[in-house]
Amino acid sequence: MAISRDKKQALVAKMVSALSDSKLTVFAQYKDLTVADLQELRAQAREAGVSIVVIKNRLVRVAMSQVATYKDTDTSALEGQLLYATSADDEIAPAKVLDTFAKTHPALTFAGGFSNEGLTLSIDDVKALAGLASKEQLIAEVVAQLLSPVHDTTNALSGNLHALLDGVEAKATA
Repeated sequence: MAISRDKKQALVAKMVSALSDSKLTVFAQYKDLTVADLQELRAQAREAGVSIVVIKNRLVRVAMSQVATYKDTDTSALEGQLLYATSADDEIAPAKVLDTFAKTHPALTFAGGFSNEGLTLSIDDVKALAGLASKEQLIAEVVAQLLSPVHDTTNALSGNLHALLDGVEAKATA
């Protein structure tokens, strides 16, 4: 069934907005996924602040031509049935969500991505991004490293205090 011109313009406008706001756009082939699988993917993506869009590649090319950042971007990788994952909040969330889903659904395979600078990312680049720790994990690791000397000092002092108390107790009972 053909899509009306108004519907196509609405889809292009939605994609222009998504591309403009997105810190990373990842696209993947979903050829053998069921509707239930796609609904599950969308639910997982929503929890991570990622938007999943299924749209014709031709309409994505039109949307990219309307965004200054993506006017000169190579779109040769946009072939086949693709879904697009975008996030305005996190730089690696789209790659992580799709990678996590692909582990249990091998029918979903990365096809590439676009950075917010308009660069085309290869499949290997996207997989490398998916393997990175999340922003929250990295912040937690930095905080743990910063607090490490405080914990070490506290543990050393409490150990000496216990030894002192044990010595006083031993003297008192003797």
